[in-house]
Parts: sequence; C-alpha cells; structure tokens
Amino acid sequence: MNIRQVDFSKVVNDDQVYDHMMANYDQLGKDWINHQWRWMNAVYRAFKDHYKYLIIISLVEKTLQFYDQMNIKLSYDQFYSKNFLQIDKFSISELCEKLQLPKETIRRKVLELEVLGVLKRQKKQIIIDRRSFSFIKPKNQMKYTSNYIVKISEILNKEKLYSKKLEAKIIENALKKNFSICWRWFYRMQIPMIIGYHDMFEDLTTFHVWGTVCMNQAFNYSSTLERQNSQNDVHNYIEYQRELFKGDYTKFNEEVIKGNRAVSNGVSAMSVSDMTGIPRATVIRKCKFLIKNDYLKLNEKKQYILTGFNVQRVLPYQKLIFKNKAKFIRKVLNLLTIS
Repeated sequence: MNIRQVDFSKVVNDDQVYDHMMANYDQLGKDWINHQWRWMNAVYRAFKDHYKYLIIISLVEKTLQFYDQMNIKLSYDQFYSKNFLQIDKFSISELCEKLQLPKETIRRKVLELEVLGVLKRQKKQIIIDRRSFSFIKPKNQMKYTSNYIVKISEILNKEKLYSKKLEAKIIENALKKNFSICWRWFYRMQIPMIIGYHDMFEDLTTFHVWGTVCMNQAFNYSSTLERQNSQNDVHNYIEYQRELFKGDYTKFNEEVIKGNRAVSNGVSAMSVSDMTGIPRATVIRKCKFLIKNDYLKLNEKKQYILTGFNVQRVLPYQKLIFKNKAKFIRKVLNLLTIS
C-alpha cells in the first residue's frame, strides 16, 4: 500500500490565517457578520429559543467528538440518513460547565426538550428525535461557510502562503464528505462564541438583536468603502470596526440586504423583528437594554444604530473569537490540501 507523504510546505498555520484575516478585514467584515447572523437566525428558528438549540448542538458536538476518537467518519448524507441520533451520555452538571449557564436553566431547558419529544430516554440510551422539531440541516450554512473560506484562501493565495486554487463548491463538497469531523470543528468555533456573547449581553436574544443592527450597519459601511475606495486602500480589522461603529456614512443609506428590500443607515424594531423572527415587543425591550448600556442609540429617524462604546467593549472579545475562527479555517484549508 502506498503511503502518501504530506508536503508541510503547503499547509498553513493558525497565525498566518489570523494575521491575514485581520489585515484584510475590509474584504471580509461584511461577509463574516452576515455569516454569523444567518447562523444565529437558524439557531433561533428551530425552537424560538436560542438556549434549547445550544443544548442540542452541544450534545451533538460531544457525540461527534466520540466519533472522532473512535475514528468513525460520516458524510453529510450518512449523518442525516436517520431521524434519530443516539448521543453520548451527558449530565446536567457537565452541560452547565460547558455552557456556563445556571443549573436550574439547563435543567428547565432539558425538561422542555423532553416534553417536546426532542430528547428521549430509552433505557440507557439518549436520542435526539429530529422529527420532533423544525430541524434545519446546515445545507445553506455550508454554502455560506464555503464562500467565506474561499475569500480567505484568495487572500492567502495572493500572499503565496496557500497554493491550492479553490472554489466554493469544492469546499462545500469537502465539508459534506468529511462532515462528522468538519462540523465538530465548526461547533468548536461557534459554541464558545455564543457562550461569550451570552456573558457580554446577558442573554442570547439581546445579542441576536444587537447583531442584526450590526449586520445592517456593516452592509451600509461596506457599500461606502466600495464607493470611496477608488485607490483600493486596505483597511485592517481595527480601522474597519472603528469606522463601522461610527456609523457616519448616511449619504449611502440605501443598500439591499436581501431581495429588493432597502434598508436605511439605521434599522427599526419592526425590521429587526421581520429579519429575525423575534417578536417586536421583545426586540423593543432588548433594544432598551442595549441603549441603557450604550451598545445602541437612536438616530434622527428613530432607528437603531451602533455606538462608539462597542469599540472598547466588543472588539477585544471579537479578537478571541477570531482565534477560533482562524483555527477552524486552517483545518479546513489543510484538509483540502492533503485530500
């Protein structure tokens, strides 16, 4: 049997991915924010409750870890071939430690999942019944993730750090073929991120609302960059975020986010509700908290926009998130290199 040798000169490391993401953030910021916003929408959509889905994917991630340890590799089609997924054993205390949530919260959410028929105990087995909830396969998410990884690979190609020319479909097929391991990497990026934002904003619905305002503003700001950046100046992460949080680009205040719906420089509570599915009354309540804590403010049209306070509060934490993002992208790129 021929043993394939790995050419280590063709693989990238975490620091290379991280440094070039941060240095070329004007090319990536809008797409990353949109990537995360779409994922949060999918998280909320399953149960109209972020925490129930967080518990489910935490249990799935633990099961994927077991598969990895046992060298069990499943494709996307294999993983979703059955409506039931047997999961590795878990305890409330273990979930509390992993998700950094109070025991009473975890216990209540687990009981609610059992009442819904999502989690079932059969003798010594614990299964997830996908038929019992509006389960969303990450088919679209893999497309968004693949498109984002392409952009990173193009930047690394330009710097001669990564030689393989990639297309989104190639990456998507690799994610599907190696689904059990790749989606464990994905969850190991996303779960700590969402836990950290829970701590920062006190709950995930508040973060989801804030993220929607941020996404709206990122689309407007990116349009401004495209129109003003005739000399193709590169904006790094700090420059991009500081300008983003200023929100001073009202002359380009009509950009399309999806379909033909135009959005202004700010966003209303009704628009946030329409975009996320979160009830309008809840959005208004969360926005009051965000205004009180200086994350958001109202513009002259009574629309929500970001404040400069986000620079000192959010940016340091985001850098930690991007370390996990760089690790995930590095693993996928290197998998494509050696496969």
